[in-house]
Amino acid sequence: MLAKADPAWAGQFAREEKRIRTALGSRSLQVEHVGSTSVPGLAAKPIIDILLVVADTADEAAYLPDLEAAGYVLHARDFVPTEHRLLIDHNPDVHVHVLTIGDPEVARMLIFRHRLRSDLDDRDLYERTKRDLAALHWAYVQDYADAKSDVVEEIIARARQDQQTV
Repeated sequence: MLAKADPAWAGQFAREEKRIRTALGSRSLQVEHVGSTSVPGLAAKPIIDILLVVADTADEAAYLPDLEAAGYVLHARDFVPTEHRLLIDHNPDVHVHVLTIGDPEVARMLIFRHRLRSDLDDRDLYERTKRDLAALHWAYVQDYADAKSDVVEEIIARARQDQQTV
């Protein structure tokens, strides 16, 4: 399930970022490499997670047809606690998380990524947690993701606390 960190992940993200920006132009307000593959040295499922920020996620007509024409497939629509769309592709495995500008989840994802990139102790804690959980049997991938949530929240809380003391 988990793969050793692969420097090629950064290049895969760069190609996907270009693909998204080509499809959407200025409608792609922010495109970020997030998730474990965005953290050098961190073992990960080899899936490139991308954060795409648009003006309004609910206005699917403004972005979804162009992303689908570029080869991405709408996989999920989540409405609570945030308007979130998930698009996927499999060459390479890519998850595009579409959020609305100003959504608190955008900042949360970036704070978490920054913390894992900059704090070796938290990166090691997160990797140990992932390895322990990956060794278990999960009926659904989402159950594995949910099981990591306590550690993720701990790390985000430390990152926010450190930001307040600076």
